Amino acid sequence: MRAMDDSFDLDLDYAVSIAGRALRSMAEQRIAPTPINFAVWFQYFAGSHDDLRNAIDLLIDHNRPFDSRTNQDLFETYVAPQVSAIVLDTSERLHALMGAAKEFLATAIADNHSQMEAISEVADQGKAGVDPKALVAQLMNELARAAARATRLEAGFAEKTRELDVIRDSLSKSEERARTDTLTGLANRRALDEFLRKAQATADWGEPLSVLMLDIDHFKTFNDSFGHGVGDQVLRLMAKVLREKVREQDLSARYGGEELIAVLPAADLAACAEIAERIRHAIAECTITRRSTGEVLPGISVSIGVAQYRTGEAITDLIERCDRALYLAKSGGRNRVVTERELDRAGAAG
Repeated sequence: MRAMDDSFDLDLDYAVSIAGRALRSMAEQRIAPTPINFAVWFQYFAGSHDDLRNAIDLLIDHNRPFDSRTNQDLFETYVAPQVSAIVLDTSERLHALMGAAKEFLATAIADNHSQMEAISEVADQGKAGVDPKALVAQLMNELARAAARATRLEAGFAEKTRELDVIRDSLSKSEERARTDTLTGLANRRALDEFLRKAQATADWGEPLSVLMLDIDHFKTFNDSFGHGVGDQVLRLMAKVLREKVREQDLSARYGGEELIAVLPAADLAACAEIAERIRHAIAECTITRRSTGEVLPGISVSIGVAQYRTGEAITDLIERCDRALYLAKSGGRNRVVTERELDRAGAAG
């Protein structure tokens, strides 16, 4: 379990933990701690890229050395494209759209000048006593030409607007991916921290705010017995249950490793504990089947800690109490829900 210090915020605490694991593993594999290599192993331990994780696990399982070529290939294949491809494609498409927009505007301005000159010429002819019928016909002709040009421009602008909508949708999806844990599909730490800050602002005005944190019991033993692939399957199942059992206004996120967390605005400790109990019960009833063989695996249980926000406190204090409640649930036999109130009772008994 992670003990959290008041002097660290959630992002820093998590990053330091992941960085430490990455550097230790790099030392074990005799990998030079260059920025490129560190980026690969940081993402590996952050669990943000399934393909990268599978590739490294395969190399380790086959005792393949992590030489400079292998390290460079891992970076170029799994890390570099994530950012560069999105940025390059979006930049090129935006430049093309801006160029097209400038061209459309230039054409519209030129057509407007031509139309004004033509109408001015018709007006001059009217002053010179030209046949009114001919003037009307000429004016109608100019207006028809102007309408046709406007229709063409409108169609062009509509097409570019649709392209801009596609780019906006692509950027929105990229932003969503940046806020989502790849393995579980839950919110990641970045999204969690943003949600907590907003929820805290509301809670400081008196609305209750509670969190629950769950940890899979004996998960390391399960991973060692059945492999990381099955472990990932279990973690995704836990995430699915969590997402289904919390309310629509709540946020479920991956806190790190096999720990998941849910933030429940407008829920007091009792309400949060009730939801936590439903989650625990649902997970205990899950049947897990190994996809490759159809083998039914041993049941999985979770321990859950629950805490409620206290007006004016730091979010790290709330998470720390929830974490201690989770630890008490695990040390007390696992497969149970423990609230912060039991921390007080345990402290008094001690």
